[in-house]
Amino acid sequence: MHTLNMATSSSCATRASTLPSNLPVLVRSLAGTSCFSTMKHRAHMDGDVIIAGFFPLKTLGKDHSKSEDSRQEEHTPIFKNYQFVLALVFAVEEINKNPVLLHNMTLGLDIYDVEFRAWTMFKNPFIWLFGKYKIPNYSCMRDRRSTAVLTGPSGITSNQIGTLLGLYRFPQFTFGSFDHTLSDHNKFPALYQMAPKDTSMVIAIVSLLLHFNWNWVGLLTSQDENGSWFLAELKEEMAKNRVCVAYELVVSTQDLSHLFRVMAVYNKINNSSASVLIIYGDKDSLISIIISLEQILMQGKVCVMNLQWDFTMKTRYFMLGSLHVPLIFTHHHADVSGFTDFVKAVNPSKYPEDIFLARLWFLSFNCSDAESDCVTWDNCPHDASLDWLHGHIFDMTMSGYSYNIYKTVYAVAQALDEMLLLQTEFHTVGNRKGTVPSPAQLHFFLRNIQYYNPAGDQVIWDEKSKLEPEYDVLNIWNFPEGLELAVKVGKFSPYALHGNQLSLSEDLLEWAIGTTETPHSICSESCGPGFRTSRHEEKASCCFDCTPCPENEIANVTDMEHCVKCPDHQYANTQRNQCVLKAASFLAFGDPLGMALACMALCFSMLTIVVLGVFVKHKDSAIVKANNQTLSYILLISLIFCFLCSLLFLGHPNTVTCILQQITFAVVFTVAVSTVLAKTVTVVLAFKATSPGRRMRWLLISGAPNFIIPICTLIQVTLCGLWLGTSPPFIDTDPYSEHGHVIILCNKGSITAFYCVLGYLGSLAIASFTVAFLAKNLPDTFNEAKFLTFSMLVFCSVWLTFLPVYHSAKGKVMVAVEVFSILASSVGLLGCIFVPKCYNILLIPIKNSPYCFRDKRHIRRNMHCYD
Repeated sequence: MHTLNMATSSSCATRASTLPSNLPVLVRSLAGTSCFSTMKHRAHMDGDVIIAGFFPLKTLGKDHSKSEDSRQEEHTPIFKNYQFVLALVFAVEEINKNPVLLHNMTLGLDIYDVEFRAWTMFKNPFIWLFGKYKIPNYSCMRDRRSTAVLTGPSGITSNQIGTLLGLYRFPQFTFGSFDHTLSDHNKFPALYQMAPKDTSMVIAIVSLLLHFNWNWVGLLTSQDENGSWFLAELKEEMAKNRVCVAYELVVSTQDLSHLFRVMAVYNKINNSSASVLIIYGDKDSLISIIISLEQILMQGKVCVMNLQWDFTMKTRYFMLGSLHVPLIFTHHHADVSGFTDFVKAVNPSKYPEDIFLARLWFLSFNCSDAESDCVTWDNCPHDASLDWLHGHIFDMTMSGYSYNIYKTVYAVAQALDEMLLLQTEFHTVGNRKGTVPSPAQLHFFLRNIQYYNPAGDQVIWDEKSKLEPEYDVLNIWNFPEGLELAVKVGKFSPYALHGNQLSLSEDLLEWAIGTTETPHSICSESCGPGFRTSRHEEKASCCFDCTPCPENEIANVTDMEHCVKCPDHQYANTQRNQCVLKAASFLAFGDPLGMALACMALCFSMLTIVVLGVFVKHKDSAIVKANNQTLSYILLISLIFCFLCSLLFLGHPNTVTCILQQITFAVVFTVAVSTVLAKTVTVVLAFKATSPGRRMRWLLISGAPNFIIPICTLIQVTLCGLWLGTSPPFIDTDPYSEHGHVIILCNKGSITAFYCVLGYLGSLAIASFTVAFLAKNLPDTFNEAKFLTFSMLVFCSVWLTFLPVYHSAKGKVMVAVEVFSILASSVGLLGCIFVPKCYNILLIPIKNSPYCFRDKRHIRRNMHCYD
């Protein structure tokens, strides 16, 4: 076993001469009674190469008037820090037992306490370097075997000691959290940080916020380089994921001495609607303000913190009783096999050289003499073990800081092993066991080292090749009050697929006492489907109002900034959260309106056939012969087709019906109106031909008015041909006229061609109306000019009314207006021209008698013709 020496002399010479003789006395004294006031606060384990450690272990056992519980509570941080010593001892012993690593060399250790005060911080480093405290740069140490130094976990102490060690090129390893101020290689050329850089910390924290839908959080950081870096990185990542900062607090150690500053921080945190507070900083920078805030009750806050916090401190030092819910991100590390069993087996009898273990036993197991600072070992329980201590006093599992110490020892051993192998190859060292490598020579091997430690973790010093750190998520169980148990509830791995990097066991989470629901931390409630967010320029992006989506626009997810317009073939439902496919709609025969129009068309066409039949049956009657029966037949037949062509506008449109609608309508109405014009011209010519010597008689006899019909129809057919050749009608849809429906209708194609056809038809009607109006007063018993005039008046009135109504109507109504105009104008022609004649033929046959054609001198005799 390696021996551990506690020198009682202050001079270098005295130490060299008295060390061997004092060692047995010290070992024997530990078996009986030991007094701490006579011991030096230094532990040494002999070895060929020494690794020094400067840990915050503080002087224990000064005040013995306090009870045992109060002394344990006072020095709880020291108990926890003692694990650093055990980790170093465990790693050294494990390497010394390894036959492969450093097979001809052993490691030893020096452990010193380091104080946090400015000048006394250098006391023990001076003693370690020079053998004395008050004479720097003058060394009286004859046997220097130290190769590397461990400092931490505070970045401030590592900074101060590193300034001193850098002068002597001593390899310095910091086992605390990564500190940006220590990454300056010009200022700290011999310093190595064992903790990985928190490059994934901000992504891990934001992933946690997104997991619980927390988008309104406060920030509390220290006013130093680490806090500035973290704050910038976190705010950038939060902005990418639409997480907003409710407030931002940057505090320094100077601020913490002012009560007003502490109250300002408290008011900002407690009065904010944000339920989540992100804290980043080392314990030395922010512990004072946390202790201050602990004295003021702060309810319902969830704290998300980094690993630098000693989160299992007693409540009077920390905030577990007030902030309720801490969630801590710690670096994930592999389990070190055998460490827990090693800690259980540790006791002063096994390690009588360990002054710090003796003090821990002195405080924990009632081994003290009440009136002195001496330990009576006979009073200690013989089977006492460190696992008797409560978890918040001493943790049996290896902490992240202790794991960094473990990695450091193996890194030094690997570098020494490679250096010795290289020296052996060049025969500079050989097998001489007493030669100690120079610490300055170790830097080359340390910078290029790459290996796997026994825990299975890869260690790389090259910053570009270092792996991203993984994090464990811890939750503090504090129920029942005072339990303060850190429980792993999740893990964050940057190597997992995006979206699966964070894994949490929510059933293990303990929120504030008395609640089982996940806390909410949002500025504005989410806008559900059917609403969009309406933001204010003066507020954060997470603060907004919810505005319903406009008509025919939807929002199918929460917190949409803009509503999405539905496609033309779809429409927004009542909730405005889904686009529904519109139903196809057209003026079908089965619709009430379509059925009514179809019935009207068929009825009037049948009525026209009946009239035609009456005229054919009474073709020899005077009234039929007097009004040019051929033209009457043509007009009646064209009216039948006028009524029937309206049926083309009903039913599901297709390409054929769309073309036939307009062409049939234009041609048959042109035939009808041109026939009316021919009849009107015939009446005029008939009266003009009665005058002697007039040429009109020849025109009448030759049947010239009958040529009006084919000529006018030919012109209309030509216009229709041009229409079909340039831009024919086609099937179209109207998704806007009727909500929830797509109207299938026929597009006119060329609007110009349509109005040319309609205008030509109107010009024929106006011409017919004009001629008939001029001939309405010509004397004749069977003069139908009045009827023709009135029919054209009705026809023109219908189509003049049609134009504005047609343009204002939409969808099926527009089609119905066109069909109704066709029926109305056709009924006007049928009713005004043929109903009076049928009335005379069927009901007053005497007026159709030949006697009524006699000379005027027989009028008195034939007055019954007009009775």
